[in-house]
Amino acid sequence: MTDGAKAMQLFDLRGHVVIITGGAVGIGQVYSDSLCAAGARVIIADIAVEAGQKLAARLNDEGGEALFVETDISNEIAVGRLADRSIDRFGRIDGLINNASLMSSLPRRSWLEIPVEEWDRVMSVDLRGLFLCCRAAAPHMKRQGRGKIVNIASTRVFEGTPNRLHYTTAKSGVVGFTRALARELGADNIAVNVVAPGLTLSDTQIATSKSGYLSSGYDEQRAFARAQHPKDLVGAVMFLLSAASDFMTGQTLVVDGGRFMR
Repeated sequence: MTDGAKAMQLFDLRGHVVIITGGAVGIGQVYSDSLCAAGARVIIADIAVEAGQKLAARLNDEGGEALFVETDISNEIAVGRLADRSIDRFGRIDGLINNASLMSSLPRRSWLEIPVEEWDRVMSVDLRGLFLCCRAAAPHMKRQGRGKIVNIASTRVFEGTPNRLHYTTAKSGVVGFTRALARELGADNIAVNVVAPGLTLSDTQIATSKSGYLSSGYDEQRAFARAQHPKDLVGAVMFLLSAASDFMTGQTLVVDGGRFMR
């Protein structure tokens, strides 16, 4: 094997088994599509049953390997079932993308107007769900001797973006959670990292944004002065799932076209 071929093997995801939470719609659907195209076997975990079933069927028809599992990630029993079904179908769990979050349905408003129940629901999905999914997948990764966890945060945490204080707070928690968990799982050869996207024109973002919110003014603050699309995140996520990132853990990769430079 040539040195070039060996180098390319570092990025090879063929046969890897990856769970994608929130994998049926929006950015998650793009991750599911892209990983299947790269030869990974994907488990689409989502509460969007019809969309998830259709996506899994399409990916399988196109020659990929995909399984849809209806999953409320804030529910411990449902998350345990997700891990069990993944093992039953594919025998292992190599990667976990914690992409699901409660955001697009949240009104933009002052923190003084956020109902306590809404605050609690955001935390139950965006942080409790993260915790439960990692706890369900990590024992399987430990038995295998390796694993990759990719948590999705947001550049909101660096800007302190207002009017969705609960969401910004939860995504800040994702970064702290990742750093601490990386140290706890290092001895098990499990990497835990973060991808922090900027404002991304996913289907759900476009559908839930008021006219004028997605203006070119935001894009002009980037070094690459254009809109960000879900496909812009795929390379970073796939890198963190691959052997090419084996000595990286506890890190946050900002993918926002150069708006925030850290």
